[in-house]
Amino acid sequence: MTHGQESGGILDAAREAAAKKIWVTLTGLPLTIKLDWPFHRSTSGADFWVLHGDIRLEGSEGLHAPVAVNLSQTVREVMPSLEPNDAEAPVINALRKEVDRRQIEFLKSGKLLPVPFSSRHYDFKRQQWVFGKATDEAMAEFVERKVYWVTKLGLSPGAGGGARLWIGDPAEAQYLQTTTGRLLEVAARLLAAQGLLRIDGEWAEATQGLMNQAERFESARRAAVEELEKKHAFERG
Repeated sequence: MTHGQESGGILDAAREAAAKKIWVTLTGLPLTIKLDWPFHRSTSGADFWVLHGDIRLEGSEGLHAPVAVNLSQTVREVMPSLEPNDAEAPVINALRKEVDRRQIEFLKSGKLLPVPFSSRHYDFKRQQWVFGKATDEAMAEFVERKVYWVTKLGLSPGAGGGARLWIGDPAEAQYLQTTTGRLLEVAARLLAAQGLLRIDGEWAEATQGLMNQAERFESARRAAVEELEKKHAFERG
């Protein structure tokens, strides 16, 4: 196998893995994100790198947002590499943060939206990514929403089916600006103790008690979509 074939295989695996994951936002939206690796230099003459992708709003009737992630030179200099292993988590978290900020509109036929991936997402003094520090309550709500949506959308049987969800994912801890240890401790203290999750190490499974609260999670998704639609309708006048 040539180096090019090996690299292509890695990128294909990264695309497939990301497309199968549910990335929940702090506002309660379940997303799947397809990224068309690798990054490439801008052809416009500007000094940045571009990565195309598509964000799908799960639970909707085909709503999505095609995006072009524009990586600035300043942030490129602090990245170990532009390969998926190093770049996927901050890219996905930057996209989720733009959804949280209602900067991304989901449509059935969307226009390519440039999304800045710049120094506003990086603390140079502390040398770490910053996407907004979540409270313990926000972390617990995030975890239960993620477990619910992954189970609901069939990516995990859940609710006694024996499948487990990795909640110790460093990408999720990065998005919430916490540590995996803290995220797991909050999930155990605020969710498992209430009988909403079964936790084993860094893995969690939905209980029937969690799945019985479907309306709460569906309502949060509807409210977040309505806020997005109102914001973009206002901007269009």
